[in-house]
Amino acid sequence: MDKNLIMERAKGFIWKNARLLDRRSFAFLFLAAPAEEVASALAAYQNADGGFGNALEPDKRCPESQPVDVQVAFEILDMAGLMTDLRIQQEMVLPACDFLQSIAPVPGGVPFSLPSVNLYPHAPWWQAPDNPPAAINPTAAIVGVLLKNRVSHPFVRQGTAYCWGEIERSQTTEYHDLVPMVGFLEHAPEPERAGRDLARITERMQSSGVVAYDPNATGYVHFPPEWAPTPTVYLKRLFPDEVMAQHLEYLAARQQPDGGWPITWEPVSPFVAGEWRGWVTVMALRTLQAYHMLD
Repeated sequence: MDKNLIMERAKGFIWKNARLLDRRSFAFLFLAAPAEEVASALAAYQNADGGFGNALEPDKRCPESQPVDVQVAFEILDMAGLMTDLRIQQEMVLPACDFLQSIAPVPGGVPFSLPSVNLYPHAPWWQAPDNPPAAINPTAAIVGVLLKNRVSHPFVRQGTAYCWGEIERSQTTEYHDLVPMVGFLEHAPEPERAGRDLARITERMQSSGVVAYDPNATGYVHFPPEWAPTPTVYLKRLFPDEVMAQHLEYLAARQQPDGGWPITWEPVSPFVAGEWRGWVTVMALRTLQAYHMLD
């Protein structure tokens, strides 16, 4: 594996193809660019209601605010170390929390998607009912980031109560449910209770087929580096170093001739595929860097 070649090819792909937000995320992560440049690009996706939309998550072309777009925004701000910045909190984070609280049905979580998504091109999994219920995905991911960064807002309290109840009842093995649950539990305010739930989840994850260990697996599967994109997250403990090292080699090998990484699902359009590949490429590089594969 030629580490310099990986980075140079990826850099060319990103400059040629990625969104401004992803170019600035790349520059922050790898070129020592200021974090504030990430926030300024992200601000274009924020709406007057405080939420985020405008296809920040590219598979739905809805300009109106959506819960998952808020999740993505918070995760980008967290990656850039900006969730605790007082100006960013006042201008971006707390208004987004106001939006979340305004759409949260009883008992306090937010829906996966809102009906406004139906008015625009979107992948089929984004189709929303007229009165969507609360969902652990993305509520747990959102509340987890807020707890991690000690953001104070009424939504955090109500979202926390919702997550506890849903996690204790759930038997899901779905990646997009389990990762948010673990993200919440890593930062939950009751460590002993969280530890019991984490033990149940990790036991469930060891069932056959939950994690994709075969590097030749195709379709919408999730390999160990997707479950543990950095060595500091809780789920890293499920994967011995030699298993993770092998899959990191596989991740590097999936870089395409144009320098970017592929996606494993059908996008809304070829343009959307390009938007996704920019972000997926930045995240692949981030994971390889976190595990010292690019040193």
